[in-house]
Amino acid sequence: MNNSLWLLNSNITFLNHGSYGATPIPVLNYQTYLREKLEQEPVDFMAQQLEPLLDEAREKLANFINIDSPNIAFIPNATFGVNTVLRSLYFKPGDEILITNHIYNACLNTVELVAKQTGAKVIIASIPFPLTSLEQIINPILDKVSSRTKITLIDHITSQTALIFPLEYLVKELSQRGVETLIDGAHAPGFLPLNLRKIGATYYTGNCHKWLCAPKGAAFLYVRPDKQSQIRPLIISHGANSTRSDRSRFLLEFDWMGTNDYTPYLCIPKAIEVMGNLFNNGWLGLWENNHLLARQGRDIICERLNICLPCPDEMIGSMASIPLPKLSVSGDKLYHDLREEFKIQIPIIPWGNEQYLVRISAQFYNNLEQYEYLIDVLSRYC
Repeated sequence: MNNSLWLLNSNITFLNHGSYGATPIPVLNYQTYLREKLEQEPVDFMAQQLEPLLDEAREKLANFINIDSPNIAFIPNATFGVNTVLRSLYFKPGDEILITNHIYNACLNTVELVAKQTGAKVIIASIPFPLTSLEQIINPILDKVSSRTKITLIDHITSQTALIFPLEYLVKELSQRGVETLIDGAHAPGFLPLNLRKIGATYYTGNCHKWLCAPKGAAFLYVRPDKQSQIRPLIISHGANSTRSDRSRFLLEFDWMGTNDYTPYLCIPKAIEVMGNLFNNGWLGLWENNHLLARQGRDIICERLNICLPCPDEMIGSMASIPLPKLSVSGDKLYHDLREEFKIQIPIIPWGNEQYLVRISAQFYNNLEQYEYLIDVLSRYC
């Protein structure tokens, strides 16, 4: 296992990078350096040094995701971003918020809270899994659009089913129908090449602590410039009544939401550098490696369990979810045994009626033998 850059426990077969990521040692060392610098002169660091450091990190991240840096704000996680947008917008009774049945549960809770508070209606587009074509994603979403649809919340990469949605096409079609788009890109940065300009969403939020491998609590929120005056952070602090004119209200509010550890944001450029140096051809090499490994791991499991491939190859990136045959135990029991008895860290996800998915992740430190070990264990329960 190529794990010399990580602190991962060598006694654990870690196949769940997708949940929280894993930060390389050089990035953690840089974070320690920043924290020590902060503690040497806390007031000077927070009051004088922090803002230019945030701007530098923002510029590096903006170049990586192909967007103008003044239009992205740092936030702790993508769920925070979804909450920020939905709880900033004005909804009236009868407005519709369109989501899919693949939505991340935390975001579903947010949508339902906003709908309950405002009288808006939640509309769910049902997308099958397994599936065989992009049309099975596109058509259910577009078919649910009505004259009352105010915004659509769509995953870029779905959490449970690990599907890459055809985002650029969907955003274009929804925009032509007058529907704003909020993209939950929790997994996207570092998972695949990300070009926010081409996607063209109204709002986009993504984590940097997952596949970009920054420290925990690093994410961003993109807001289209014409919408920035409407979007307020969940925590209102000094930026709300600042008299400064050298900086947008958007950045003044989001860049300071009170005393906090801002070092995860400042480590994003270091994470981009470290992960980009793992292969001679940079991030492209890492994306190709992870995709190949995820596909090979998925194919091994499907072949051994006599399962049809659940989606076309182009719909997966560095993760793959596989529907498991009928289990001899409960899903909770399987997860417990995998973790405690066999030392395998991997999610077992409920899906549909008494159906469970196993979701594999593929990162630089993983190898094919780990998926073969997994299938040897799964075979005992299926």
